[in-house]
Amino acid sequence: MLKIVNFSVCLLAFFSFSVYAQYLQKSPTGGIVDWTNYVIREIGIGMPNPNMPIAVQRAKAVEAAKRKAFQNLLERVKGMCINSEITIQQYIVTNDIIRNKVEGLVRNFRVIDTRYKSDGSVEVEVEIPITGILEAVLTDQLTEGIMPYQISPGTAPSPASPVYTGLIIDARGLGVRPALAPKILDENNQEIYGTGRVSRGYALQIGVVGYERNLNRALAHERVKNNPLIVKAIGSVGTNNTDVIISQQDAERIRVANQNLNFLQQCKVMFIID
Repeated sequence: MLKIVNFSVCLLAFFSFSVYAQYLQKSPTGGIVDWTNYVIREIGIGMPNPNMPIAVQRAKAVEAAKRKAFQNLLERVKGMCINSEITIQQYIVTNDIIRNKVEGLVRNFRVIDTRYKSDGSVEVEVEIPITGILEAVLTDQLTEGIMPYQISPGTAPSPASPVYTGLIIDARGLGVRPALAPKILDENNQEIYGTGRVSRGYALQIGVVGYERNLNRALAHERVKNNPLIVKAIGSVGTNNTDVIISQQDAERIRVANQNLNFLQQCKVMFIID
C-alpha cells in the first residue's frame, strides 16, 4: 500500500513539474499561450436565454460561448510580442491587411472541448496554432535569402569539431519575454540569430524559437535534441525585453558550430526563461 501511495505522489509530482516546466502564459479568462507547443487556447462561456424555447436554449448558449471564446482569443493574440519593440496590437492598428489576416485566422479556431454545466451554461475551449499568427504578421520578413556569417580567420570547424543539433540559450534571471521573432545579439549588437537567418519553411512549421522553463526538458525537446550547444545569455534588450545578448566568445562558437549542420537555418533554437 505504501508503495502505491509513493508511486501516486511521484506521478503527481512528475505531471505537476511537466506542466510548470512548459512555458505557459495564463490569461485572466482561463486560457493559455503555450510557447513550448506553439498553441494558444482560450475559453468562452455562454448562458442560456430563458426567454427562448427550451429546445433551442442549449444551441444558442453554445453559439454565445464560441463568440466569447473568439473575443478572448483575439485579445490574447493582440497582446503577443512580435519582437523587442512592437506587439501585434500595435502592428494591426496601422495595417488593415494584417489585421484582417489575424482576425480571419482567429475566427477559424478549432474547438477542442465543449462542457455543459449544471446551471445550463456552456463552456467552449478553443485553440489556434501560434505559427499561423507568425505567418500572418511576419510574411515579409521570412524569406529564403538567408544572411551569411562572417567567420573570423582560422576559426572554421575542423573534422573533430562537435556536431551540434541545436542551440539552447539559458536566459533565466533576465526577465526575458517570449515573442514571435526574438533575436540573439552579441556584445556589439550584431545579430547572431533572427528572422533573417532562418528558413521560411522551418519557421512556419515550428516557429522561430521554442521556449521552456527547465533545462532538462529543453535538452529532450525534439527541436534541439540530441546534442545542442548550450549558451548562457549575459543580458537582454528591447522595450518588450525579448532579445538576448551573449558574449563575443559564445557568438563566435555559434557561428562556427552552425557551419556543420545549419541548425540556425532550421530554427533549432530554444530559450530557457523564467
